[in-house]
Amino acid sequence: MQIAMIGDRIVPLAELEPIYNDRGTYFGDGVYEVLRSYNGKIFALEEHLQRFARSLSEIEITGIDIEQVRWRVKKGFDATRIANARIYFHVTRGSAPRNHTWKADIRPNFFLTITELADSSEEKSRGIAVSTHPDWRWKRCDIKSLNLLPNILARQDAEKKGCSEAIFVDDAGLITEGAGSAFFAIIEGKLQTTPLKANILPSVTRKFVIEASRNISLEVVEKSLTPKQAADAEELFIAVTTKDIIPVVKFDCKVIGDGKPGKYTNLLMQEFRSFIL
Repeated sequence: MQIAMIGDRIVPLAELEPIYNDRGTYFGDGVYEVLRSYNGKIFALEEHLQRFARSLSEIEITGIDIEQVRWRVKKGFDATRIANARIYFHVTRGSAPRNHTWKADIRPNFFLTITELADSSEEKSRGIAVSTHPDWRWKRCDIKSLNLLPNILARQDAEKKGCSEAIFVDDAGLITEGAGSAFFAIIEGKLQTTPLKANILPSVTRKFVIEASRNISLEVVEKSLTPKQAADAEELFIAVTTKDIIPVVKFDCKVIGDGKPGKYTNLLMQEFRSFIL
């Protein structure tokens, strides 16, 4: 008899609930999105859905209607009545006995959670510390996949060092992005960030930061930088969906500027708010 064991309980394999055979659990075979609301209104839903559809297509998950995903997100959000919410959803390829390949008729699984966002105002006013970490991720970071083990190991390393975020450095010694964020520097009065052609996620928040920069006539340079260049920068900050712009005041133990959020970072935080009003 073929069996499965869940904790200490043995069950016949044929009676195993489909969720235990989810390919997301076996292989990280799925993609996800995280978005948020401001004051009862979902922010940048269309941009996130477009990126989600692209991620699905890139790993060949079919059978998902983006219109239905939009409906589920809105229905879930309306049911919570949370003004400032974190909306997470993922789709896995589906459930099947463990095998590297999949059948054409496999049906994808959808999962969504909506929770209240923590207040990030203190981080915005005081700034955070970050630390570098080798970029061990796969070569398709443009896909927002469920394979996040390198990210969580980097984040745990940063936490052990008393830092709030890990900044990935690739084999060429160049910064790619944060473990869960886009990374920016102000150098010689210009905004510098890794170009999308590098191995990074096409961050939705990154897109709005660049738009905000142009709105305040801040020149944008899409060029990779080294950890030394970052440590010597006039200002640093990260951008992440759930917190938008967060100043970085310490990089690998080195204080950035005067140790406070910089002039341009503050201007960008102010301009970013115009997108959510």
